[in-house]
Amino acid sequence: MTSEDINRTLAYLGPLGTYTHEAARAFAGHLGIADPIYLECASFDEVFDCVDRGRAAYGVVGKENALEGPVTATLDNFAFRSNAVILAELVVDIHHCLLLHPDASLDKVVTVASHAQGLAQCRRFLNERLPGRATMTTPSTAESARLAASDPTVAGIGNAFAAEVHGARVEAADIEDHLGNQTAFALIGRPGTPPLPLAGSRTKTSLALFMQEDRAGTLNMILTELAYAGINMTMIQSRPTKQQLGDYMFFIEFEGPATTLEVQTALNCLRMKLREVKVLGSYPVL
Repeated sequence: MTSEDINRTLAYLGPLGTYTHEAARAFAGHLGIADPIYLECASFDEVFDCVDRGRAAYGVVGKENALEGPVTATLDNFAFRSNAVILAELVVDIHHCLLLHPDASLDKVVTVASHAQGLAQCRRFLNERLPGRATMTTPSTAESARLAASDPTVAGIGNAFAAEVHGARVEAADIEDHLGNQTAFALIGRPGTPPLPLAGSRTKTSLALFMQEDRAGTLNMILTELAYAGINMTMIQSRPTKQQLGDYMFFIEFEGPATTLEVQTALNCLRMKLREVKVLGSYPVL
């Protein structure tokens, strides 16, 4: 693959038709890539590896879901495995559809297949419309669309984009139990890659903070430094460092860029008191 090809390549969690693929297509539009190349990956770990190793200029990973919370695989890569940075964030509405073979009918359905989260998020609909049907867990909602398109006895749960890609029919739309379900996706790139320059966009900054030692008052100190800088936090999440039981680090997100004097002063103060302050990105929210 040439360098020109790499510069228009976006790695994403496959297969074709996933919500991550849908987000990758939207990011490609914002990047202005006329003929994007989509590199299918089997996991978010592989997406990070493709970016870190230079196989793709960009990667798309799930960041946080409104119902399930932060995506731990993404957080762990940012904290422990990867040097990739966040270039932009995009929030995608998650609307599940019941997908069937083009010639199938509901009374012929024996099995409902989908990702575990897809099945869980549509439990009320399945109990009312397809009671007593067996369920089968698939690696992704897109895979359930592929199964439904190839077998009239299988119904899938996925998005309309997956149905279009794999040739399934949308039997019912918006079947999720909670209509406010959304997922925030991050566009990632190697350090030094500029974030998307979208004037007027809302800006966020993400940090990974590692303590010198586990002692009383550390979290309060962190919050105090941010409060003095007038920083409006939008998320705080603790994760184990994988070093020993009870040893944690923190992810923090806040509104605004990391370049202001107040934020830079707060970060410098934190650097003097913590083992590491890792800026994961200061980026627009599309």
